[in-house]
Amino acid sequence: MTGAPAGSGGSAGDGLRVVVLGATGNVGTSVVRALGDAPEVGSVLGVARRTPLWTPPKTEWASADIGAGGDGEDPAGRAAEERLTDLFRGADAVVHLAWLIQPTHDPLVTWRTNVLGTARVLRAMAAAEVPALVYASSVGAYSPGPVHRAVDETWPTHGGRPDAAYCREKAYVERLLDGFERDHPGVRVVRMRPGFLFKREAASEQRRLFAGPFLPQRLAGLGVVPAVPALPGMRFQVLHTDDAAEAYRLAVLKPVHGAFNLAAGPVVDASVLAGVLGARVVRVPLGPVRAAVGAAWRLRLVPAPAELLDAFLRLPVMDCERAAGELDWRPRRSAQETLRELLRGMREVAGAPTAPLAPVVAGGRWHEIATGVGGRA
Repeated sequence: MTGAPAGSGGSAGDGLRVVVLGATGNVGTSVVRALGDAPEVGSVLGVARRTPLWTPPKTEWASADIGAGGDGEDPAGRAAEERLTDLFRGADAVVHLAWLIQPTHDPLVTWRTNVLGTARVLRAMAAAEVPALVYASSVGAYSPGPVHRAVDETWPTHGGRPDAAYCREKAYVERLLDGFERDHPGVRVVRMRPGFLFKREAASEQRRLFAGPFLPQRLAGLGVVPAVPALPGMRFQVLHTDDAAEAYRLAVLKPVHGAFNLAAGPVVDASVLAGVLGARVVRVPLGPVRAAVGAAWRLRLVPAPAELLDAFLRLPVMDCERAAGELDWRPRRSAQETLRELLRGMREVAGAPTAPLAPVVAGGRWHEIATGVGGRA
């Protein structure tokens, strides 16, 4: 099923009209730029909870919160859905990137945005008759994979750990998309499943989301970390965010459908990471590390819980040949180049002129501590 042609929803001759949800974050800012540079795209509507002063080409901004209200039966939820429907009217495609990783101490908040909010997006798309959806899934949606081979897009998406909110919610949204495709066969649905996405401008956001306020950010870099722990099962894939954005651009423009794995080589293990950091590899048992992470999370010293570490160590390695063949997509930067750029951004306290990517949030690290590390800001 290819669904409707990519350009069937907008005005003839004006180029495609694309709506990007979550347009001010790590991925959103790169996707907005990539779409704005595409001659086939006539206009981009960037949607976020907090609209920026940033003015990329062809782009206008609108404010909306997909997680407003409860399950949609309350007035705030109904109003949010009506707002989305209005924003989607006449669009040729919706790129859905909106996602909350924090607060890990209040998973009901992330569920409302990530799962109930996505259900709201799908209903609004159907009401507005948008012909194409490109959705940001993740390697975290996959079930644990085999050790000695990579998995393609047919691998089960039941999440790496059901007790890790991120994986649980990514897997649940995959089921929502299954139902949406069944009920709306004329809509072209694309599911992007990237590895870890990094770029220089997102370095400060990454520190806030995963390391917390106690990491001395300016000290991150080559030669500073003396050793890399070789935890059992530690292997993961990364991708430069701008390379991911190119895949999103191609998915909007080409009549493709289904899932696409996205990652750059090589697969990162302790030895690759040690090479980037100029460190040595030290083998350590998982038990004490997991216990330390769990205790630090409960004490609100770090924002990521031990369950997320468990999920991280169970991720499969993805085969990305489908993206190469059907999207004609290949990453321009290697995993090592992407990691080095992230480290440079850490040292430089890099950011961008949007609320999620601000190099320093209002109130600085004291605000992060006061609102609860891994809690609700």
